[in-house]
Amino acid sequence: MSARKIIIDTDPGQDDAVAILLALASPEDLDLLGITCVAGNVPLPLTSKNARITCEAASRTDVPVYAGSKAPLARPLITAEHVHGQTGLDGPKLWEPQMPLAEGHGVDFIIATLRAQEPGTVTLCTLGPLTNIAAAFNTAPDIIERVQEIVMMGGAYFEVGNITPAAEFNIYADPEAAEIVFRSGAPITVMPLDVTHKVLATKPRVEAIRALNTRVGRFTAEMLDFFERFDMEKYGSEGGPLHDPCVIAWLLKPELFSGRHVNVEIETSSSLTLGMTVADWWGVTDRKPNALFIGDADADGFFTLLTERLARL
Repeated sequence: MSARKIIIDTDPGQDDAVAILLALASPEDLDLLGITCVAGNVPLPLTSKNARITCEAASRTDVPVYAGSKAPLARPLITAEHVHGQTGLDGPKLWEPQMPLAEGHGVDFIIATLRAQEPGTVTLCTLGPLTNIAAAFNTAPDIIERVQEIVMMGGAYFEVGNITPAAEFNIYADPEAAEIVFRSGAPITVMPLDVTHKVLATKPRVEAIRALNTRVGRFTAEMLDFFERFDMEKYGSEGGPLHDPCVIAWLLKPELFSGRHVNVEIETSSSLTLGMTVADWWGVTDRKPNALFIGDADADGFFTLLTERLARL
């Protein structure tokens, strides 16, 4: 089988960077057409810089990186430096990337790519707020039916929220965009906190990556050294959850995950539960399922896959 064509839409973020590295390490499985950046974990100038740093770390400067939306559709930008540090990639010693940004806007790239490729052959991998995807769908609704699948990190049900008591960051950062995407009719697979909180970067798992003794292995381990400290303190866990790489791992080994087809609605008006992903996990409404909502993962299998693939870079 030929490699699956993907676009990664992202706001790096250490876990975003690990997801990008996992995709770049899997060319026989994934054909990364381009990376589009969005404001989220840190502002757009930093997310678009961090995506290029990550590509350079993997010696993959052939992958075009586009700057996209610098603010949510209808709200002020919120960011998460308290988690990711001021650069978004705190941990390793960073550098000024030499590869330039690709010309043009990330939303335009998404639209042009989906129109140019055969229908049903491009998967959108979203690792941050859904602003770019919603803007593309609003601008060019003809592309929606051309999407093979949207695989996203976002939302929560049993784990509820990590930025507010009710909401996960990526959805909360632009709930109007999330609402557009979930109501689009495109096939959606969701990696919520319910599954990512089971994929913990414990010390032995991080040390196995460091022991690769490669540039990418050290870069990844140093990112995780910094990244995990926030969630370990917050949750009292043995390691920080590695959210975004679950999106790429799903494409590589879906057998590592399990979930349910359910209806997911996005709260956009309540001041108390803004950005909540209201997932009908128990089927108590007559609302039509619109997403595969993942609830469990084989964490050991995930880290075996991640470490083996990173060793290739």
